[in-house]
Amino acid sequence: MSKTITTLPPHRAPGEPPEIREPAHVPVAHVVRGGLVEGVHHGSVVVLAADGSVQFRAGDIEAAFYPRSALKPLQAVGLLRAGLPPLDDPLLALVAASHSGEERHLAGARDILALGQLTEDDLRNVPDLPYDPAVRDEWIRRGLGPTRLAQNCSGKHAAMLLTARTRGWRLDDYLDPGHPLQEELAATVADLTGRRIARVTVDGCGAPLFSVSLHGLTRAAARLATAAPGTDEGRVAHAMRTHPEMVSGSARDVARLVRAVPGLLAKDGFEGVQIAALPDGRAVGVKIADGADRARMPVTAAALAHCGVDPDVLAPFAAAPVIGGGAPVGALRATEALTSHRT
Repeated sequence: MSKTITTLPPHRAPGEPPEIREPAHVPVAHVVRGGLVEGVHHGSVVVLAADGSVQFRAGDIEAAFYPRSALKPLQAVGLLRAGLPPLDDPLLALVAASHSGEERHLAGARDILALGQLTEDDLRNVPDLPYDPAVRDEWIRRGLGPTRLAQNCSGKHAAMLLTARTRGWRLDDYLDPGHPLQEELAATVADLTGRRIARVTVDGCGAPLFSVSLHGLTRAAARLATAAPGTDEGRVAHAMRTHPEMVSGSARDVARLVRAVPGLLAKDGFEGVQIAALPDGRAVGVKIADGADRARMPVTAAALAHCGVDPDVLAPFAAAPVIGGGAPVGALRATEALTSHRT
């Protein structure tokens, strides 16, 4: 039976876009310092059972929201459907990546571009420094500035260009929502989430960003995780599972989580978004209302516990230390409402 923390509006009819409204988020994480709750992060959480039913939910899982980079696995499937030429698993994982800007990521993006006789100059994403702080610091010490290749979405953009070139489409406006490439990607997102897109805007990298519901996004993650080998969904899922460092980076929490939980498919996104799905279809979706990245993983760990993932495996992800005077004096953890209703 579904467990609910807050009363939500009834589900809209299948196929309708999620409703655009202020989401009814609830407390999902507490910042505890010296035994007192110092801060509260609100958000929404959904846990799907293997049969696709809602096993647990908190907050508002049906309102329209922007998944940010958590949408990339769906876009990777859309690119394959649209004609992206075959890539090896590390490069396909990079297509779904928010990478850290390590040399392996930059080399991979160059390789994708080279397949279409393209260069970094063809990219239209926003120039940026590497995402990983250590990589970024080293980049700056070398006197390097922002580049399109270093920006964390360059793998996706390189694949968009390669797909457009393969299909004979224009390259200079490949980020226009009316471009045939973006129309095909939008159709894939609607198909995988089960709902039409509520609104289209521009993501931080410059690509079109499609608004879905947290429920729909999580349902899509489950579809990828359970897809048969050789299907477009299955190919993306396999690449992401086997090369999590290409999807994020060697020091990133998402890569460590995928390595720790056998068969897990996971992707994070800016503004506190996380999806994760197991091979049998159990899946979780998290949105932190204020966009705080520090609350994302502890809440995700609490949600995965509802899926039966071993608590000992999740322990390194379940809390973030609160520091006072250089030493831990508390922790950021999921609220009791999330941790006390596990099956």
